[in-house]
Order: sequence, then structure tokens, then C-alpha cells
Amino acid sequence: MEQKDWRLHARAARVLVVGDVMLDRYWFGTVDRISPEAPVPVARVQREQDRLGGAANAAFNVTSVGAQATLMSVVGVDEPGRRLRELLNASPIQCALHEDAALRTTLKLRVIARQQQLLRMDFETAPDHEVLVAQSERYAEEMPRHDVVLFSDYGKGGLDHVGRMIAMAREAGKIVLVDPKGRDYSRYAGATLLTPNRGEFAEVAGDWHDEADLEARAQAMRAALRLEALLITRAEEGMTLFSAAGRQHVPTAAREVFDVSGAGDTVIATLAVMLAAGASLEEAVRTANRAAGIVVGKLGTASVSADELWTGS
Repeated sequence: MEQKDWRLHARAARVLVVGDVMLDRYWFGTVDRISPEAPVPVARVQREQDRLGGAANAAFNVTSVGAQATLMSVVGVDEPGRRLRELLNASPIQCALHEDAALRTTLKLRVIARQQQLLRMDFETAPDHEVLVAQSERYAEEMPRHDVVLFSDYGKGGLDHVGRMIAMAREAGKIVLVDPKGRDYSRYAGATLLTPNRGEFAEVAGDWHDEADLEARAQAMRAALRLEALLITRAEEGMTLFSAAGRQHVPTAAREVFDVSGAGDTVIATLAVMLAAGASLEEAVRTANRAAGIVVGKLGTASVSADELWTGS
């Protein structure tokens, strides 16, 4: 299949995204003085913008290249939760959201001036166990209707049952992709592919001395977790795929790095779409690398369109 066909085949791809959603809120302004109260800049806010974050951004990236996405997550009964629903309702994403009255919807507030981030404030709590049980029941209904299951773990508590969910999907013959978090990767055992960045991988596997050492650590993790492949995203160094076939390195496609916020969401979403559309893992990685090169040239949590990805416009 020629590359020009991927856009057409992506339209039939169905991806179930499960994980931690958040609202990315941006306050844009100017700074022209230092506060008399403390040696800090005073930002005069002139514009506000809300964007889908976390698993919601991954789902949006799936739809932005023309594929179908269903999002499963938990939100609170609060202003950020309501705003998330508004943004999701205005998007092509199909939603299967559970509400938890005790949950504080994750909000990341960023203050931006002169295209630079001055401050980020995070607001969050973990979801209730009973709500997660209900989500697992809905997952059993939704999973069979999709080609690929994408788990977006931001460590906010929404994926406490991820091990069982992975096992269910694999038993059903589904491709399972995981954007991991934390130091315990055993909970992702049996997945098709993990996509840690280099810092996350080093936190779990330790620092490596050279490329041979990196490959040995990556292949050892892949074998221990029974993964088909492990993709390590390496910022300006590109990304490296480790599988039973060996090592495949793809240099970065970024011409200018402006903001890496949400780049991991773009990478795993593009991988999911390509694999659901029938691409090989190697072709999916090359396309995801191209998508990452586009999105890091944008400010804040962003996505890649089908035109940008496949026609360069």
C-alpha cells in the first residue's frame, strides 16, 4: 500500500482511548514590570484558552487525522469537568465519561507571556474506586468495537485496573498501546507496545552508557513484560523502536522545537491510527515521528491534521 493511501484507510480506523483526562488552560498576557511585593514578574492577562489535555488530547489527535476515537475516562462535577465536556462535545470524539462528585478534575493552568511559559499550576485528586469499577464494565462493552486500544496513563489514578483491561483486549485479539507513567511497568505486562520517553525509561531501567547498553536494557524490559515492541521517544534524538527484529532508529523530523507539551499524545495517537489502518509497526513509527516533528513546532497542547501529516500543507 502506497503512503498516499493511508489517509483513506485511516478513516475506517477505530481507536478506544482510555486514561486520565485533564483540562489544559492557558492565560496569555504581557509582562512589563516586576512586582513590588516580591521579585517576580507581573503578568497582565489579556486572553484565555482551554484545550483538551491528557487522554483527551490523545483522542483528539486520533480524530484530527481522520480516524474514529472513543474516549473513556472519569471527570469531576466541577467547572473544569464541565468545560472538558463542552470541548469534547464540540469535537468528533465519541465519549464514555463517568462522573465522580468527589473528584477534582485535573486542571493544568499555564501563564504565557512573550511565547514563554512563566508558571504552571496543577489541580487534581484521584477518582473513587467504585467509579473505576463502573468504567471497567463500560470498557468491556466498548473494547470489542475497536481495532486498537490506547491507554494514556498520566498517573492520576484513572487506570488502576489497567492490567486487567490489557489482558481482556489481548485475549480479544486487539492491538494494545500504552503511554506509561511511574516506575512500575509490570502493570502493563502483555501490551503490544509501550512508548516511554527517554526520561521515563531511564527512571525504570536505569541510565545507559551507550547505544548497545540502551538496546540491552530495552530488550530486557521487552522480554520481561512480554511486549511485542518498545518505542523510546528521545526528543531531539528522534525515536528508537526495539522489537524481536532488533533496533530501528528514526532521527527527529522536527525543524524547530517550540513546545513539547502533548507531543507524546501525538506520537501514540498516530501509532494507533496507523496500526488500526493496517500499517506495519515500522511504517507506523516513521509516520508518528513525522507527526511529532510537526506538533512540537506549535505552542501548547496541540494536534496534527491529516493535511499536515500526509500532504505537508
